[in-house]
Amino acid sequence: MRILVLGASGATGKQVVRQLIKRQINTRILIRKSAVLSKDITDNALVEIVKGNINELNESEMNNLLHGCHVIISCLGHNPTLKGMFGKPYYLVFNTIKRISETVKKREDKGIKLILMSTTGYTNNLAGEKNSIGEKIIHFLLKLMLPPHRDNIKAANYLISNIGIENEFVGWVAVRPDTLVNHDEVSSYQVCESPVRSPIFNAGKTSRINVSNFMAELATDNQVWENWKGKTPVVYNDK
Repeated sequence: MRILVLGASGATGKQVVRQLIKRQINTRILIRKSAVLSKDITDNALVEIVKGNINELNESEMNNLLHGCHVIISCLGHNPTLKGMFGKPYYLVFNTIKRISETVKKREDKGIKLILMSTTGYTNNLAGEKNSIGEKIIHFLLKLMLPPHRDNIKAANYLISNIGIENEFVGWVAVRPDTLVNHDEVSSYQVCESPVRSPIFNAGKTSRINVSNFMAELATDNQVWENWKGKTPVVYNDK
């Protein structure tokens, strides 16, 4: 088994790679040429490093990146800078998810598991989720003012509406952590089909290492995968 991790130099992406290393999984990561990773990742024999920007890869490079990988974990996000938040590419996550799906359709060895790190800022209407009037107003303002928020929504909508649940090429799970925090160790956490608290007015906390643990379980445990395939689970730290 080989797993591709996108956004591996980010705060959560690094934790995902470490979780896969613990499970002795061959892991290919794509990082920017300027990205800095700690030696426990770069010097590990299980880790294959590819350098480049996902949005700049040509068709041949994209095929090579995906070759031999039947699980893809995307922790892609926009840098928390003015350029990262408001500059191009506006739809980094959406464009990547769409391009991966279109590339896989052309492969002879079709069929991948795609795990996307999403956000509780996304409302899964098809699952019957609803927002209060106050939440709707704030979500509208966030969508209007923050391009990364629009990108996350667009990416999740693509999985639900364009790929669907019974797709022969791509199976997917969109993992929605609540407010992300940094912890050093995996702790007890719960996974819910929908938010059990308001992400706007009563947000919970989710440690990045717990999110990475859950995504690694999705990638390596078939029972966990089948439980959540085609869904948008929400992850919360236990109190």
